[in-house]
Amino acid sequence: MSSIQFIKHAGIDLQKWDDCINQSPNGLIYAYSWYLNAMTGGQWDALILNNYEAVMPLTWNKKYGVHYLYQPFFCASLGIFSRKAITKALLSDFLHTIPPRFKYIDIYLNQHNLFAVDGFPLTERINYVLQLNNSYENINNKYRTNMKRNIKKAEESKLIVKEDIDIADILLLAKETMQRVSPITDEQILRFKHVFAVAKQNTKAETIGIFSQRNELLASAAFLYSHRRWYYILVGNHPNGKTLGASHYLIDRFIHKHAASNDLLDFEGSDIRNLAFFYSSYGATEEKYPALRMNRLPKLLRWLKE
Repeated sequence: MSSIQFIKHAGIDLQKWDDCINQSPNGLIYAYSWYLNAMTGGQWDALILNNYEAVMPLTWNKKYGVHYLYQPFFCASLGIFSRKAITKALLSDFLHTIPPRFKYIDIYLNQHNLFAVDGFPLTERINYVLQLNNSYENINNKYRTNMKRNIKKAEESKLIVKEDIDIADILLLAKETMQRVSPITDEQILRFKHVFAVAKQNTKAETIGIFSQRNELLASAAFLYSHRRWYYILVGNHPNGKTLGASHYLIDRFIHKHAASNDLLDFEGSDIRNLAFFYSSYGATEEKYPALRMNRLPKLLRWLKE
């Protein structure tokens, strides 16, 4: 008989948890216990099916005495992860098991959780991914003309590609950009540095930078890796690189390095029109996933979150 239990953080068997994520066809790096611990400060509980056959992290916080579920920084999607195929019925069972103590829910599930479930307003979001299981020449042939033009501009400007650059240099450029999109704290930056260090130690991380002839860092990115998926997770661009095609060139060089592998490049977005066009210009295709937003606050407080 199937049984989904709510388990508080202290009671989670982290080894069994990570084994489940490892063996899940829909596993993602964000769902590993070490990643969740870093990005939430250890503030996550879980729903667990039987003996860790399927799991769902519940990343929570508390404000004015009210517990709520939220999506942590640098965690593009979470949701249910399972060793076996996920069905609509399984998704429904998990969602109905979310404890009522969580009065407000604003989270992103993963692409294998994309089912309509009665009573839960799931909405579609769009990610872009690029299959790398082809030669660089074949992948490059599918680039849009404007993408090829920008890459040529970078080559004509004799921009320099450097691998394994310092993560601190990328964070310095990235912080200002991120602040314009969504406020980020120094603590959240430090949490990501810890995540990157762990991934790097396990050879699951890469950095790359594009430099001018004067050694100015114009574009930079950090990539993490799991489940045959490279995550384009941290981006730091300098305004001076915009007219030189530096950011276009950076991704192109990463694709060149990893082409003809069985891996996938995950752009981690986007519903933003300009970014969607940018990612699709490499031949990337849509990967849809659900978002869940529910307001279960008492009527008197509900208007605060509407």
